Amino acid sequence: MSRPEPFFREAGAGPGVVCLHSNASHSGQWRDLMERLAPDFHVLAPDGYDAGKSPAWPADQPMRLDDEVALLEPVLARAGSPLVLVGHSYGAAVSLIAALRHPGRVRALAVYEPTLFSLLEQETPSPNDADGIRHAVTAAGEALDRDDTDSAAEHFIDYWMGPGSWAATPAPRKPAMAESVRQVRRWGDALFNEPTPLAAFRTLDVPVLYMVGQRSPASARGVARLLCATLPQVQPLTFADLGHMGPITHAEPVNAAIARFLAGL
Repeated sequence: MSRPEPFFREAGAGPGVVCLHSNASHSGQWRDLMERLAPDFHVLAPDGYDAGKSPAWPADQPMRLDDEVALLEPVLARAGSPLVLVGHSYGAAVSLIAALRHPGRVRALAVYEPTLFSLLEQETPSPNDADGIRHAVTAAGEALDRDDTDSAAEHFIDYWMGPGSWAATPAPRKPAMAESVRQVRRWGDALFNEPTPLAAFRTLDVPVLYMVGQRSPASARGVARLLCATLPQVQPLTFADLGHMGPITHAEPVNAAIARFLAGL
């Protein structure tokens, strides 16, 4: 059987930078950052499984973050070595696992709120900081069982962006977002059941810009608490007025911080 190939966007020339998107999104979320970095870097932004123009994951198989990393292999190879990984949310979680799986190949990371909920589960069983997203995934899954993608998207989007966010989403954007949320159980399974222990991240001895929005939910801030105390070369950065979707809702300050970080490497 042929190996699946991801779709990716590409711009610029220079040291490689690979940008990984969040759930319910696609590589297009990084267009502005790619334009900013292209004069100095070779920037690639792939679509993950079931996102944008990349292939779907087989519905009858569970997924792990290592599977997402494997899909990215052609993009990582094209970026060259050593490269920088940039990631947001689910994409940031994939970035961290990719860096662990490829020691020496990744020279730095810039991540915005990796959603490695498994680390919270390892620290203490529920009730814990992951309960909010756990309940949102359950509610969204139950809505999908009724074939109510609109309600499923509302549970998921409103958890991350606040009550009423889905209702306020422009109508033309809703169908694609609602369709993507069909993968919510798979995302949750991959993130809650990732087997990598917290201690493994002590071996990730490269510069890591770790960005957090002060208005983000407890799950994202809880993961940040653990990882920022573990990563050897972490540079924490908190955006006082942003939430979990900061790289999309307020791309300019986030992209500026990433560009400064890369310029200083």
